[in-house]
Amino acid sequence: MGTGQELYKKAKTLIPGGTMLLSKRPEMFLPDQWPSYFSKAKGISVWDLDGKELLDMSIMGIGTNTLGYGNDEVDQAVIETVKNGNMSTLNCPEEVYLAEKLIEINPWADMVRLARSGGEANSIAIRIARAASGRDKVAICGYHGWHDWYLSANHNGGGDDLSGHLLAGLSPKGVPKNLKDTVYPFNYNNYEELLTIVENNDIGVIKMEVVRNFGPEDNFLQKVRDLATAKGIVLIFDECTSGFRETFGGIYKKYGVEPDMAMYGKTIGNGYALTAVVGRREVMEAAQTTFISSTFWTERIGPTAALATLKVMERVKSWEIITENGNKMRKGWQKLADAHHLEISISGIPSLSTYSFNSPDALAYKTLIAQEMLKKGFLASTNFYASTAHNDENLDWYFNALETVYQQISRCEKGELQIADLLEGPVCHGGFKRLN
Repeated sequence: MGTGQELYKKAKTLIPGGTMLLSKRPEMFLPDQWPSYFSKAKGISVWDLDGKELLDMSIMGIGTNTLGYGNDEVDQAVIETVKNGNMSTLNCPEEVYLAEKLIEINPWADMVRLARSGGEANSIAIRIARAASGRDKVAICGYHGWHDWYLSANHNGGGDDLSGHLLAGLSPKGVPKNLKDTVYPFNYNNYEELLTIVENNDIGVIKMEVVRNFGPEDNFLQKVRDLATAKGIVLIFDECTSGFRETFGGIYKKYGVEPDMAMYGKTIGNGYALTAVVGRREVMEAAQTTFISSTFWTERIGPTAALATLKVMERVKSWEIITENGNKMRKGWQKLADAHHLEISISGIPSLSTYSFNSPDALAYKTLIAQEMLKKGFLASTNFYASTAHNDENLDWYFNALETVYQQISRCEKGELQIADLLEGPVCHGGFKRLN
């Protein structure tokens, strides 16, 4: 057992759940064997606590580092900020410059609020939108964080309303029960379902991810926009995950439908904590009729990193590079699957690609991939969050290594091998379920 697993054992006695982020729990990849912690990260290389270098062909910090780890230009800007001071009694000018840049990127918007995490940005947006519309009830489609307003959907009649948007069986313990029936999930591309929710409830806000596993059909996004406009509902696009991956800004630009508010996170600071809520003036001004304020939303590193990241992204057209890398990965997976007579289902946008084996042993096969690829020097699973630091050489190494694992999986499917005999530990846990 490596140093990382030893530390993780200790972590589970000190930290409820062992980690701060569900998606980074070692059990999600390779229980009892995943290296768990890093000592250094640069480009696509991650070094574990034992000093072993691993190539990250998996989730790149959960999709935060589209320019690779430790991008020189972004880091240099941050180092200058550290030298000059990160915090003071006065405000940092970078927050104004960043707000200006974000409005340039989103010409329909007029104002910006900054935060440091996606859950915060989502909660800020909901508070402002409720204040602006004067109505409490929200229709949602997608994953929008962990706060009370969102998780309260699991107090509704069915008791597990978020199962199609996040994970099945999430307990809303700790969320006040009187929030029941304030948030109503609807399924992507199901306009009739949304229409029924809006007609039967006093909905003031529609919040949704623009796209996740598949795109809009039958003019879905425009229909949602028209409904929101007709009913005086604030339409929010959650771009925390999708932003800057297919366009310079929100993925909504692909579809020509503009929201009243949008949130950006993950990619915007290339690994530094910064999220943003942008919106139309008449909506955003409602922030002044309520209370939204936090000390560490005023620190300087986040907006400094975001300004530098946006500059690099715009120059290199990062969204084009990561989309190309994602498409190469998808083609490679399919080619391997076809060669070994395996059936896989690929989903997500190209730069956030994931797949699963069409087999009852899918999770066991996913575990085997993490186990065997780790031995070969890769952090790997059944997903790939692309960065500009990935290149064809990395992909060639990866596929050469992965082919031997696919050979084993193929033999398991034929009944020549038993997957249980190949695994050196427990099967990994199921991850976020994305039906939209």
